Amino acid sequence: MKKYLFSTPRLGFRHWKEADLPAFTAINQDEAVMEYFPAALSPEETRKFFQRILRHFRDHGYGLFAVDRLDTGRFIGFIGFSHPRFEAFFTPCVEIGWRLAKAEWGQGLATEGAIACLKYGFGQLGFREVYSFTATTNLASERVMQKIGMEKVGEFGHPLLNEDSPLYRHVLYRIRNK
Repeated sequence: MKKYLFSTPRLGFRHWKEADLPAFTAINQDEAVMEYFPAALSPEETRKFFQRILRHFRDHGYGLFAVDRLDTGRFIGFIGFSHPRFEAFFTPCVEIGWRLAKAEWGQGLATEGAIACLKYGFGQLGFREVYSFTATTNLASERVMQKIGMEKVGEFGHPLLNEDSPLYRHVLYRIRNK
């Protein structure tokens, strides 16, 4: 039996394991999953990202949680919190984000998981507010932000992308603890 930090009816949230790397690499190399990022990640880039996630947990006590489907026990991606690594008018801040395997899309799992993460973040971690952002063209992720109760607070040009990139313009959402 796996030990979960918290769960929903369909998802378990836990710390990462080295055994997650092959599936995580496959997720990060899927062109559909990475459509709204500058590029898919190589196995080495995924390993470096994995190490950053582990450091974030060590440094902050929370992060991008590894997520399993409870019915299969299978790792399907991440949902959780991070701190953006760039300067903008809304940073420093806590960001909520998600990345799930394409086979898991369209079932409401990102929404279900993000709601649980916000509850955990506000209740257990004491967050006062949480942000989320994505490229203006990523309507699916923007819909998740809306479904979890976030409000659009603006748009911005992502400082780590070139202004001529189709991903440069981002929507910015926020939710405050009530």
